[in-house]
Amino acid sequence: MIADIKIDNTEIAFFDFDGTITSKDTLAEVLKFIKGKTNYYFGLLVLSPIIVSYKIGLLSNHRAKEILLTYFLKEMDASKFNALCREFTEKKLPHLLKKSALHEIRKHLQNRTPVIVISASPENWIFPWCSKFNIECIATKLEVKDGKLTGKIEGRNCSGLEKVKHIQTRYKLSDYKKIHAYGDSKDDLPMLNLATEKNYKPFRKYSY
Repeated sequence: MIADIKIDNTEIAFFDFDGTITSKDTLAEVLKFIKGKTNYYFGLLVLSPIIVSYKIGLLSNHRAKEILLTYFLKEMDASKFNALCREFTEKKLPHLLKKSALHEIRKHLQNRTPVIVISASPENWIFPWCSKFNIECIATKLEVKDGKLTGKIEGRNCSGLEKVKHIQTRYKLSDYKKIHAYGDSKDDLPMLNLATEKNYKPFRKYSY
């Protein structure tokens, strides 16, 4: 278990979540958990033209994600959604975490290095996990109106250059002697370029 440890500001570490700390995309796993695998894969079939358009560059990541979220989550009660996300965090997420990534996070915390998880996935299931371990969470926010999910993203999808914007808004990086960054995809490269210690696909070998 990762212990709460007092931090200083000589070093800082930024971790992508999906594919870096976890072995699978958690948005997909959450949708399967909430809707069931049959409904999830049927939804992907319905949305296949959107997925293809995104893959070949005709649709932005932000727009494709909103279409996916709208299909699966629009009009869902936000309180119920958050409760299911917390349940997912307790029951399913532990089986998706890479031990090698947790070991690296633990080392940083033991060295009193602040750890920040920054993710394009919604904060609804990442924040509960981060909050247990004194890890800050910066993630995509889902729009809620009248207590229900709209299927829209509040602001921008926290991916690519958006991660850089969030980091530069919240942290004065010149205050840190070492900046560690961990990511596994091209969308993480802008964040990695901020770092003095870049770690691309660092946890490809792991055990559960």
